[in-house]
Amino acid sequence: MTDSGPNPYVVDIEDATTDNTYFRDTLWTGKNLQLTVMAIEPGGDVGGEIHDDHDQFIRIEEGRARVVMGPAKDDYTLDQEVEDDWAILIPAGSYHNVINIGDQPLKLYSLYAPPEHKPGTRHATAQDAREDPQETDLVD
Repeated sequence: MTDSGPNPYVVDIEDATTDNTYFRDTLWTGKNLQLTVMAIEPGGDVGGEIHDDHDQFIRIEEGRARVVMGPAKDDYTLDQEVEDDWAILIPAGSYHNVINIGDQPLKLYSLYAPPEHKPGTRHATAQDAREDPQETDLVD
């Protein structure tokens, strides 16, 4: 798939998410919103981060995860296990991470408002994301 934004776009989000094999793939980037899909390997994580200026929505399509969130790294006000069909809403300025605690890849999609990543961003692996100079919100 390629980033189809900012053109009108319709997608079977469940299939797009569960079929994705990339750590992160940006499907649509508009002026005020962005859609990405992610595949997190067992024991891996999204990467602890803080988005100072925007909110984020994550939905788990497949797998089990631990969600941590709070005012700072290691200062959690939320620490919860989630699985298929759960949604995670992350307010701007909150440290957060989603950790795969299952034995299969964790498949999720994320909406950022406003966009977080450069249009068309694709990271095959978590290491690719960590080495990308565009990824400025990563804490750990």
